[in-house]
Amino acid sequence: MGVDFGEPHFDADLQELGLLAATAGLNPVARITCKRRAPDAALFVGSGKAEEIRMLAIEHGAKEVLFDQALSPVQQRNLEQAIGLPVNDRTLIILDIFAQRARSHEGKLQVELARLQYLATRLVRRWSHLERQQGGIGTRGGPGETQIELDRRMIGEAIKRTKERLAKVKRQRQTQRRQRQRRETLSVSFVGYTNAGKSTLFNALTKARAYAADQLFATLDTTTRQLYLASAGEASGADGASTETGWAAGRVVSLSDTVGFIRDLPHGLIEAFEATLQEAADADLLLHVVDASNPSHLEQMDEVRRVLGEIGAADVPQWLIFNKLDALPESQRPAQLAGSMEMEGRRLPRLFVSARSGEGLPGLRAALSEWARPHGQTARLPQAQPASESASETLGHNPPHFPSACTPSDPRFLPDA
Repeated sequence: MGVDFGEPHFDADLQELGLLAATAGLNPVARITCKRRAPDAALFVGSGKAEEIRMLAIEHGAKEVLFDQALSPVQQRNLEQAIGLPVNDRTLIILDIFAQRARSHEGKLQVELARLQYLATRLVRRWSHLERQQGGIGTRGGPGETQIELDRRMIGEAIKRTKERLAKVKRQRQTQRRQRQRRETLSVSFVGYTNAGKSTLFNALTKARAYAADQLFATLDTTTRQLYLASAGEASGADGASTETGWAAGRVVSLSDTVGFIRDLPHGLIEAFEATLQEAADADLLLHVVDASNPSHLEQMDEVRRVLGEIGAADVPQWLIFNKLDALPESQRPAQLAGSMEMEGRRLPRLFVSARSGEGLPGLRAALSEWARPHGQTARLPQAQPASESASETLGHNPPHFPSACTPSDPRFLPDA
């Protein structure tokens, strides 16, 4: 169920909510939308639409109703009574996916904290079987109040314990970052909308085996690997390894793959994943991975910028990496793989790549080598003969200047789009 309040990012087809439901293991059987100026205080959608949802659920044999927006505890309870089925919102389905995908100790703690914070608000008026009793002067509340207060206390204590454990994890990550700083190791982090191909690109660059799949939130736990960047004059193969013997100056940087963002990402999740997202805020460079084949990629880029602003990473140098070049129709392919793009008054470097086919990856490595070369010390690795005309020669110096690239048939890829 989706309600259009006139917002520009409303998903009329509920495609993303359907993907979230399928990722959580559910099978969507029907979709319904409506328009309202404001949400109904009691039922969010009004009594008539709630009855329509109930009849549609009976017709299709649905066992649960999902809303594309966040519901208040009272609205959720009233809808369940009116429809006769469990009613959940977008926030809960995202929490369920995160709970299924978390693998590391840190990831599980972060999901548990977000789940507890969400559950704490659902205690309001959820105890209809235990009515509150009002006594005379000097009397106390009835058993309903006792049960609610007991649960609140238990959840509050669990939240406190989880926050203390996360604080310890945060201190450990800060220690690791200080060690990298002492070693003068540059830090590069992948950020982007979920399912933009960050993990696949991460694996292609570092030869890691991080889990990657064509699904939402395939990766929750931050993975960090060392990436060797050859010098601008060093010839390298498709995998970035030197092709000749000898010695040349190169640089090793720390590359991190972080959790993907999504529209209306619950604020509790952003707070819970602070330790993980801090990797992006403390990075020397952000590689903003964009799904170039998605028609809504501009809206997705706006959402990523919004979350980066919330975690204090808005001012970190950023490159735009338009991934899934192999999925673009021939008429929409860019004239050049390297260019730039205007965003919020800043002109950012932009590269088109395909993590799956490897197209554009040599240019990305060359650009990173040019960016890393002026920083700190260099590593010594085998040297090759100078390449004829490498991609780095057209990418400039730090920060790299990418020649403008555009496709006349598709205004989305104009430099100022």
